[in-house]
Amino acid sequence: MNQNKLKEAVGWAAIDFIKPNIIVGIGTGSTVDYFIEALSSIKHRIKGVVSSSAKSTHKLKKFGMNIIDLNDINSLPFYIDSADEIDSARCMIKGGGAALTQEKIIASAADKFICIIDSSKKVSTLGKFPLPIEVIPMARNFVIRELEKIGGNPRYRHKIVTENGNIILDVHNLIISDPVSLERSINCIPGVVTVGIFASRKADIVLISNDNGVETIIT
Repeated sequence: MNQNKLKEAVGWAAIDFIKPNIIVGIGTGSTVDYFIEALSSIKHRIKGVVSSSAKSTHKLKKFGMNIIDLNDINSLPFYIDSADEIDSARCMIKGGGAALTQEKIIASAADKFICIIDSSKKVSTLGKFPLPIEVIPMARNFVIRELEKIGGNPRYRHKIVTENGNIILDVHNLIISDPVSLERSINCIPGVVTVGIFASRKADIVLISNDNGVETIIT
């Protein structure tokens, strides 16, 4: 089965967790696009969605979904998103699509975070995928120097401006053996808005598609 078929399969599998009359948080990316298509088939059964990006919002509106601002609700039962990498402890690297800050906010607000991936995203140790970091523009070179001190090779993602008006640094050559500690330390660097390590708020449920079907991991 090719990768797009695997993404489609896991996107549809997540529908089984969506209960009637709830609001659903929506991530960003190609796997999430398949979930949005699947969710559109039951859109009449949910109250609406909270979107993490303009890209997802555009697709959700195309399917006639009700978009709700996170500030207008007090609870969010589920957040559905994918990952660029995920380890056996359900810690993730996210941010390949530059929406990591909004994604982390919605994931943190949700009662349950369901991560939908194909098996190629599973890793033993995070770091092969370059670690995205959203940074305030004036702090770019300072943050680069601080990241170099911890052994990373930061590269400025040219021609990318986040929806918050910031830039993205992608950090290569990091072996992330302690995701929780590294997430905290990078977030403490002045000028960093969000680091794309999702370890303090990891996935509660992981759906993994492979050639044999969809595996479900629940904590």
